[in-house]
Amino acid sequence: MRNRVLLSSFVGSVIEWYDFYLFGIASAAVFGQLYFPEFSSTAGTLAAFATLAAGFIARPLGGIVWGHFGDRVGRKGMLVLSIVLMGVATTVVGLLPTYATIGIWAPLILVLMRLVQGVSAGGEWGGAVLMSMEHAPKRRGLSSSVAQMGLYGGILLANGAFAAAAALTGDAFLEWGWRIPFLLSAVLVLIGLWIRLGVEESPVFTQAREQADLATAEKPQVPLVEVLRHPKNLLLSVALVLGAFAASALYGTWIVSYGITEGFPRADILNAVLVAAAIGFVFQPVFAYLSDLWGRRVVVGVGAVLQALSIPVMFALMDGGGTGAMYLGISLAAFAHAIVYSPLGAWLGELFPTTQRYTGASLGYQIAGTIGGGFTPLICASLLAASGGGTTGISLFIGATCLLTVIAVFFAAETSRSTLR
Repeated sequence: MRNRVLLSSFVGSVIEWYDFYLFGIASAAVFGQLYFPEFSSTAGTLAAFATLAAGFIARPLGGIVWGHFGDRVGRKGMLVLSIVLMGVATTVVGLLPTYATIGIWAPLILVLMRLVQGVSAGGEWGGAVLMSMEHAPKRRGLSSSVAQMGLYGGILLANGAFAAAAALTGDAFLEWGWRIPFLLSAVLVLIGLWIRLGVEESPVFTQAREQADLATAEKPQVPLVEVLRHPKNLLLSVALVLGAFAASALYGTWIVSYGITEGFPRADILNAVLVAAAIGFVFQPVFAYLSDLWGRRVVVGVGAVLQALSIPVMFALMDGGGTGAMYLGISLAAFAHAIVYSPLGAWLGELFPTTQRYTGASLGYQIAGTIGGGFTPLICASLLAASGGGTTGISLFIGATCLLTVIAVFFAAETSRSTLR
């Protein structure tokens, strides 16, 4: 059963993040032209990134709702619901007429579907990570990394599908080719749903719920209230993930728009992000395992410093070299991200007791996602425009988010050898 749980967490996470990041890639590449044509090129891209940010804004709400029922009812049911909701929203985007066909309704529906995606994604990460680590408590870093690999797998699949569609010649890509990756989601969701329906509830959660029911029979606890009553670990969770989110939004989403503006062919920049995701996918379990051996603090701390340094190096390589240098720069950023991101699933889960874990870990992660991931493309595009094309401000912005992560590392408890509460 443990292997099926890990498979369920991985496949479900791949599908969820495929859907979520597919929207981000399309925002950088086509949504500005198709759904915001009344704006200039720069303003249209900003409007598309603002729509992208809407999904991140909705993610904390998803974390609260999914976390509440996940901590009260169970992890499994919430994971099934999240993957269905995400698949429906993504498929609707694939079928959505453009502004030229239905006018203002097109961007309005686009924003609505992005909000639905955000609510769904808000519960996916926490449920998948917790199911993995609660079924294998001895190597929680490595086990939770299986679900976290789904992030890279989703980026990998989304960029691969979009790169294949972008290879279409003429106007075929803009007219209909970009829709194919979105419609593929319907098939993927059916596969993920079949796998998830076959797993059992977390044994750690089942035991903790029985004990909690006996202790609070007259006055059941509300997980969100309990998390907010002691906010230290929630705030630390936000800071721990912030740098990783901001960096991944930069090199995984916004860099597509920047690369195209700098003259790199769309196919090349998408393929570079594809290679970067593959690097992250391979090294994610390696550094997660090392965090089981060495502790969460050392791996995340070193990773955050390297992540901050990797961004100006990436820009220098892109600005001063050709296609090969661009590939190298994005890959270095992805490698650093794998280091800082790999232990975070286990670490955030370990900071909270079982009956609050889904709510606390999800909410902290999703708040960081809203701040670091949702607004980073918009902030980067604005900083680039304000500086006349300079990237120093962008590097400093990412560096500041990574600095907050380093500070949080010093204040967060080392939990790699602790027993789940």
